[in-house]
Amino acid sequence: MFKRTRNPRWHRRARHALRHSLRWRLVTLFMGLALTMSVVFVVGMQKAFTVGWRDAALPLVTDYVDYLVADLGSPPSIERAQALVQRLPLSVRLDGPQVHWNSHPDKSDRPWMRRGEREEEKPEGPHLLSRTTADGTRVVLGLGDIDWQQPRSRIVWATLGLLLLLTGVAFAVVRRLLRPLEDIRRGTQRFGAGDFRQPIPLQSRDELGDLAQHINTMAHDIHAMLEAKRGLLLAISHELRSPLTRARLNTELLPETAELQPLRDPLLRDLALMRDLISDLLESERLASPHAALHLEPTDLVALLKETIAAHADPACVNLHFDPEIPAWPLDRVRMRLLLRNLLDNARLHGGQGVVDVHLARGDGGLQLRVRDHGPGVAEGQWAQLAQPFYRADAARQRGTGGVGLGLYLCRLVAQAHGGRLTLRPAQPGLEAVVDLPASAR
Repeated sequence: MFKRTRNPRWHRRARHALRHSLRWRLVTLFMGLALTMSVVFVVGMQKAFTVGWRDAALPLVTDYVDYLVADLGSPPSIERAQALVQRLPLSVRLDGPQVHWNSHPDKSDRPWMRRGEREEEKPEGPHLLSRTTADGTRVVLGLGDIDWQQPRSRIVWATLGLLLLLTGVAFAVVRRLLRPLEDIRRGTQRFGAGDFRQPIPLQSRDELGDLAQHINTMAHDIHAMLEAKRGLLLAISHELRSPLTRARLNTELLPETAELQPLRDPLLRDLALMRDLISDLLESERLASPHAALHLEPTDLVALLKETIAAHADPACVNLHFDPEIPAWPLDRVRMRLLLRNLLDNARLHGGQGVVDVHLARGDGGLQLRVRDHGPGVAEGQWAQLAQPFYRADAARQRGTGGVGLGLYLCRLVAQAHGGRLTLRPAQPGLEAVVDLPASAR
């Protein structure tokens, strides 16, 4: 037996749209305003007509009914009653000692007629449309063959349709007026992702158009500032390479004597650190460019991971876990080796004396690499800046441990260049870095 399934989340989506969508809030406001105005108008008109009927129309109708009944005579004439029915949309019923006649026999069974008869018997006085002649004949006037319900129903449906039409027109107008907001949202998303090639289109000359123009100007200034910073870093890095190479060469040519060895080795380490820093700076600027080119080739990531562990870490201190059937993946071997090296170095330098856990597995058509250390970790408020350039989280991550804060930043750039992402999360204890390479990267 099948059960009817319902989607319990539609109200959540509607609540989310009302909270976060200006368009739907305005549409809801217009609909509520239109319904409120309609109800107020209908109730007000009913009250106005009721007061007008009682104060003005009721005496006129009473006088006109007296005139029509007097015109029928006493006893009332059936011929005159027939002429009255043909001339006016009325029904006439005569009930007396000498005459019994009804112009619309089918109306005698209608509820309104029975209500009229009951109202005649009230002690307050005669009914509005009922009179008694001098000979004792009761004359009851009523509505003729006019269908009063159908026009009323048509008016109600026509009013509702017009209300919906006006609401739809208001929604279209509001949507057209708020279209620049959607362009501004998309433009700011592009600028936030580092794509400054396409400015926000200017579709209006109002306040939203001025806002879009100001945002375009701000994005142009930010782009120029970033390009100037990138050019300065590249120029400095290129200019420092040659002096560093000469300094390292001259240092290596120094004689390895007991007097010079304590000075020679620290100098070589510092020169190597500066060389790595310049290389990382150049690589980060290349990867941060929107036109970064990758040399993709089928790569055995497991073999590359084993090579990197053997070259940059003690294999005895690394627990490697991987799925046995991981196919060759289109990757940039140089950039992926850089990512693996930095993740291993980060886990080794800041993981204390514990081992490093490395997991490589498939999932949802992609690959997932997890590298975890067992160190002290970082504070909760520092996760957002952990993969930023030149950022060191706390005293446990100081220059004395190696590195200047570019390792995780380069890992993030390499993952993004391959269409993936880098996620850093607490492992309790330690820090776990997760690299997801989606199937689209193949």
